[in-house]
Amino acid sequence: MMLSIGLILLGQVFGISCLASKGPASPASLSSNLRILRQNDLNCELNCQRNNHASTIVLDAMSFSDAVAACGQLNEGLLDMNAAPKMSQDLSSLLSYLQFRGEFLPGQAFWINSGNSRQPRTVQLVAGKLVQLPGISNSFIKLPALCSQSAPFRPASTSDKNPAWQVKVSSGSRTFTGFRDQLSFRFLGIPFANPPARWEYSALFNNPKVTDIDATNFGSQCWQGGSGSFSEDCLFLNVFTPLLPNGKPNTSQLKPVLFWIHGGAFTSGTGADSTFDGGSLVSRGDVVVVTINYRLTTLGFLALTDGVIKGNYGLADQIVALDWVQQNIAAFGGDPKRVTIFGQSAGAASVRALLASPKATGKFAAAIPMSNLAGADYATTYSLYDTVSQEMQAAANNIIAEVKCTNATDIPACLKAVPPQNFVSLPDVARFLVVDGEILTSNELQVTGKGTTAHVPTMWGHMRHDGAAFIGFPSAGQSVVSALQSIIGSTSQSAVDSGMFPTPSGSNSTLNVFNVTARITTDIEFRCLDQATALSAIKHNVFPSVYFYSFYRSYQTPGFDPNAPVCDAPKTPSHPFGDTSLPYFQCHSGELYFVFGNLGQFNLPFRDDIDIYMSQIMVDTWSAYAWNHNPNPSQALLAARDYAVSLANVKQTGTWSPVSVTNPSLRKLDFPNSEQIPFEEVNECEFLGFPLDFYESQ
Repeated sequence: MMLSIGLILLGQVFGISCLASKGPASPASLSSNLRILRQNDLNCELNCQRNNHASTIVLDAMSFSDAVAACGQLNEGLLDMNAAPKMSQDLSSLLSYLQFRGEFLPGQAFWINSGNSRQPRTVQLVAGKLVQLPGISNSFIKLPALCSQSAPFRPASTSDKNPAWQVKVSSGSRTFTGFRDQLSFRFLGIPFANPPARWEYSALFNNPKVTDIDATNFGSQCWQGGSGSFSEDCLFLNVFTPLLPNGKPNTSQLKPVLFWIHGGAFTSGTGADSTFDGGSLVSRGDVVVVTINYRLTTLGFLALTDGVIKGNYGLADQIVALDWVQQNIAAFGGDPKRVTIFGQSAGAASVRALLASPKATGKFAAAIPMSNLAGADYATTYSLYDTVSQEMQAAANNIIAEVKCTNATDIPACLKAVPPQNFVSLPDVARFLVVDGEILTSNELQVTGKGTTAHVPTMWGHMRHDGAAFIGFPSAGQSVVSALQSIIGSTSQSAVDSGMFPTPSGSNSTLNVFNVTARITTDIEFRCLDQATALSAIKHNVFPSVYFYSFYRSYQTPGFDPNAPVCDAPKTPSHPFGDTSLPYFQCHSGELYFVFGNLGQFNLPFRDDIDIYMSQIMVDTWSAYAWNHNPNPSQALLAARDYAVSLANVKQTGTWSPVSVTNPSLRKLDFPNSEQIPFEEVNECEFLGFPLDFYESQ
């Protein structure tokens, strides 16, 4: 009896409505929040098929009989403590984390499986140890329940129509049917905008006839080159979440949102790319991930001087997607007040543009541009925006001629009659952000306090050799001066003579030359102006805080591996998948598998244990930023979740400090030796015309 009294005191008492319902379960049908928890070490290569680790669905407090019924409606049973080899160890960590977040009091008891549907059993964490005890089946005793979680792992690019794993959630007047896997609840292919008319700005989805949305498959991709399921009706987003609230959620329950904007030169890409699958970030970082589509190439960025086709349609789509998140994400467990926008390459350029856009102000709380292009050559237009007239000269006039509309009496009408696939195969495409006067009102992000830049925390960074992917490999026998001609022109000889860019003396003379050209390209297209952006923004209090990084480890994506194999760790007999201790270039896109924690979900091997450890600490770092706008993971949190590798690494490497005017420094991201170092290539950047005070004189 003393046990029963103790459990009553620890339990939360809620009324339970009728649990019977037809079709997929929902928080409403169960009268409970639905919460997936998994102890995810990101070693999918070892654990995805063997199910070594614990995964459970947490339900709100209810009687034992209602808990059995609720788990049954999810096509699960109460959690079996023998379901996985590491179940007890992992469950201890999961319950410790729930207590750390304040979701349950210390010592809270949970219903679990006793092997007898009529015989209650409980588990609780007491002084760091799991304690299992028999319970009493009494309608007055209400405890939170732990259900089994038997939905399978699957490759990140696939969805599952099995109704056993489907789940519904309601937002406003609409119901969304998604599904769960081992890592998260997944809602795919949600229309966030009405089907857009060509070269008109999109509007938030508001079709009153559509009240039930099937979110079990990705939506069509926006038109681009290559093969795929393309459509002009392509404005879909995907939500990956650990939590589905019941009814109007308490704000303290909601999770921070990471809103991903894909790259691809504004001409390719999709939010459905499995590289960006949100499951690993969700399960390890306890965040909500949203990935989006936006219109691309000429259909997304054409601008004419007629005052009607104004450009920036793809950027406007991103803002409408943010509007959808603000209105709906709470129903999916996300906090609309804690939305961090992040993107890489053209996605980073989008983040930078959204920071500048008055139309986006107030729709996000923080920003992470990853490998933003800025400076010279190919990088110029990603951060320095054309006028519409400049865009006409650079692309639009040629496009009009190539589709034979030059002599049309109504050029816009002629263009709108051209099949969409014709535009993506032309020699010229529109891919430039422009000053349209509404979405973008200045020709660059204002970082000296003069403009309307969003005053939010930011984190910037690049790959150590980002520029290596944007130049060709030198020809045999080519000199450094000759190879630099196409990059920095007439200053090539003086750059060599300066001694700032020495040529390595390795046995491969062509690779030696490439070392110099890749270094200078990284400076003038990535490093110099992003560092200058960070310093000026802090100097003028444009952003309340700025963190900066340089990635010193990479795993190149197979679909983007320029100048192969220079961006890949050399393969040796002892390291058949690549020896990361040997020199190789850390190239553009090489951080993506680590940030999303998805390397193990592909048919790509871990090259060594460090790939796993790097994934763990990077997911923990990006998640920490989403939670606190600070990339330093809480040591208390890491201890509570038993993230031992990350905890040891954080203790070893110390605190990542924000950029300051007196100490402009960055974090060198590697494993195990991340460290704080001064801004890189400062003197070299000044020589190349992009000094740290570049924006002070603009």
